[in-house]
Amino acid sequence: MSPVLGVTSNYKRQIRFVDTLAIVILNYNGQPFLAKFLPTVLANTDGHPVYVADGASTDESVSFVRANFPEVRLIELPYNDGYAGGYNMALERVRTQYGGATYYVLPNSDIEVTPGWLSPVLTLLKNNPKIAACQPKIRSYDQRELLEHAGAAGGFVDWLGYIFCRGRVFATFETDHGQYDDSRQVFWATGACLFMRADVFHQTGGFDSSFFAHMEEIDWCWRIQRLGYEVWACGQSTVFHVGGGTLHKSNPKKTYLNYRNSLFMLYKNWPADGWLWPKILLRLVLDGLSSLLFLKVGEWSDVGAILQAHFAFYKRLPILHQERKRLQQQQTTEVKLFPRSIVWQYFAEGKKTFKEIYGV
Repeated sequence: MSPVLGVTSNYKRQIRFVDTLAIVILNYNGQPFLAKFLPTVLANTDGHPVYVADGASTDESVSFVRANFPEVRLIELPYNDGYAGGYNMALERVRTQYGGATYYVLPNSDIEVTPGWLSPVLTLLKNNPKIAACQPKIRSYDQRELLEHAGAAGGFVDWLGYIFCRGRVFATFETDHGQYDDSRQVFWATGACLFMRADVFHQTGGFDSSFFAHMEEIDWCWRIQRLGYEVWACGQSTVFHVGGGTLHKSNPKKTYLNYRNSLFMLYKNWPADGWLWPKILLRLVLDGLSSLLFLKVGEWSDVGAILQAHFAFYKRLPILHQERKRLQQQQTTEVKLFPRSIVWQYFAEGKKTFKEIYGV
């Protein structure tokens, strides 16, 4: 039996999805990446349509795609609303204007796909209707034997809302020697190359657009698991990711979004067990300690970004509280987080790899 869904009021149940996949690439001022990576995507579509959804770029992205890739379905969005809002608009257009799809895959514009990247993931999705989100293995484009920062081989969340991956824990990146070639259930699948069931995406209201960018896919994965769905990583599919194509890791805005959105996600989704505020206060302390690492290397703007992130979280608490109540009313399944602190495991106990931390 399919899990019960929290259905948004504007979702039209009579929409009938065709049995296919839509490959949808969100772009903002990424014309060089489109020139470099879009040909590889088009060479490995297995006959599925490719969309480029442009978020009001100010470079030559739109004219470039129109002139060089007439087979691409170009969606011009009215403004740049980040990853979350941009994909919400784009996938609604795919659904209403192009007839929709059974599955979506959302590769970043700086993703290099490989031959056969689609088939293993689609097979996994088709064989298990409870899987609503999935990712391939993500390796670094520049250091091709290393698993990459944005998702690696599938992600997890610890009891304080900090994230880590199979193959990447904080600044430790494992060499890929086949240790993650299996397919298994994980907590979150990366937005760098996210496969999803289209009906689940639309029925759950898509991404939380208030996130703008970063962790919106983790928040969505958490929400769909609360409705009884599963998230998986497929080790038989591999793509390569440049990373930081739109917002470089050195940009303080990235620090701000990561810290703020982590708190948004934790507050919205944490179980109703009475321990929420003690965890929030502990996060405040740990986030403050992490700012000392930025101070150590003279990155004062990142320290300011962490402070701004906390103030933004407190300012949004009334809205987050309403979201929390709504999600609790819809929940059908308890979701388990990693029961220990990844910060303590990594920095105090010196456990640097997923196997050392998770045991499998």
